[in-house]
Amino acid sequence: MTGVLNAWAASLCLLACGAASAQGVTLPPFERVQLDNGVVLILSEKHEVPLVGIEIMLRGGAVTDQAGLEGLAALTAGLLEKGAGDRDAAAFAEAVAAVGGSLSARGGLEAITISGEFLAKDIDLMLELVADMLRRPALEPNEFTKLRDRAANQLHAAKDSGLWSLLPYYGNAFLFGDHAYGRPVVGGEASLAKIRHRDVRDYYRNHVGADRLVIAIGGDFETAPMVAKLTTAFGDWEPAATAPETPPAPAPAPGPRVLLVDKPGAAQTYFWLGAPGVAIDYPRRAALNLANTLFGGSFTSMLNSALRIESGLTYGAFSVLTRPSMPGSVAVTSFTPVESTVEAIDMTLDVLRELHSAELGEDALAAARNYLLGQFPTGLETARQIAGTLAQIEFYGLGRDYVDAYGAALHAVDTAALSATIEEVYPRADELVFVLLGDAERIREDIAKYGAVTEKPITDPDFSP
Repeated sequence: MTGVLNAWAASLCLLACGAASAQGVTLPPFERVQLDNGVVLILSEKHEVPLVGIEIMLRGGAVTDQAGLEGLAALTAGLLEKGAGDRDAAAFAEAVAAVGGSLSARGGLEAITISGEFLAKDIDLMLELVADMLRRPALEPNEFTKLRDRAANQLHAAKDSGLWSLLPYYGNAFLFGDHAYGRPVVGGEASLAKIRHRDVRDYYRNHVGADRLVIAIGGDFETAPMVAKLTTAFGDWEPAATAPETPPAPAPAPGPRVLLVDKPGAAQTYFWLGAPGVAIDYPRRAALNLANTLFGGSFTSMLNSALRIESGLTYGAFSVLTRPSMPGSVAVTSFTPVESTVEAIDMTLDVLRELHSAELGEDALAAARNYLLGQFPTGLETARQIAGTLAQIEFYGLGRDYVDAYGAALHAVDTAALSATIEEVYPRADELVFVLLGDAERIREDIAKYGAVTEKPITDPDFSP
């Protein structure tokens, strides 16, 4: 494995040449206003381009789905753009398209998010549309049925030709069990079949309101008039019918243990190796991002170098950090021909051991740092990106240093801090849960060495073990 690490370090060092620096990258000035009913407004003027971006985060999301009705928040989010105010679904879409704008809603783990971008001259239309989406959605029964059926059909189709996309759903369900973080944001075939139109209306009444709304706007506008417009649009909105819900901190069951999802005849085995992770406010974020870049967060990472570049066992291997408001997960995902399942997983575990035991030198650290410093500014270029960042900072209570101090924090990480963070966050092999999607008949006996095996057919209409 030392050869793999050296080859990886040499290739990643190439990225350092000409990398841009995030040192000095800061958020633009912004103003925070809280209305009497609890709505929080974050406004940042950016006049170079005549565009306005908007990001709205509504506390809730999948963590507020009832057990057995997973996917309800995501369906409700989807319906918000399928007609609102005096416009049906077609008229609403046409109003956005006619001015070259963009506006969409999506459900996430802890929020429903509305994102949009319009020309500055169309600000009034943008505000009218988002106010209608939130306060006057049609929630039309036929549109609900189409969205629900499409979601179920997409999940069913993924079990034939999109197994990669299903890995996080099985992985989170196995890692977090009955906790809200184990719920699939999109739902499952079983839960979607149970959701009725009245459930969406109940969810909207109970979980959509002024008391959990963050609106961030960036771009070509004047702050005082914008505050006045938003106050008119949302200042008299009532809170949701129920109090915001805060689930308890997750307590994932420890590994090693294995979930084998049987897909007879599968030519590939898809695997997700996961463990408890950290929250979004983890104090050593810079060191963790550097560690993840080294381990599996870039094309030339240790994982991808070993499993793809050096051995050819897969087309890609990645490490993924999921960081919500409470500790989430750290996971490795990849796939391989069924006959090389054990070889690929064993190699993944070898790379994980190498991450813990190798002496990561200054050259590797510098290469990873330059990679992140080059990537970071590109996420704060447009009005929409700025609005999204401001909304996230407010939503999670992160403070502007989350951006302003990030470049300096990356520069401050030394090899000792990097190693300490790896030891704190990344699991050992015997702490992992293993999720495999593949042909159980061909791999069942061989994978038993990783832990006690729980098996379920892929035809089951849910993701729970």
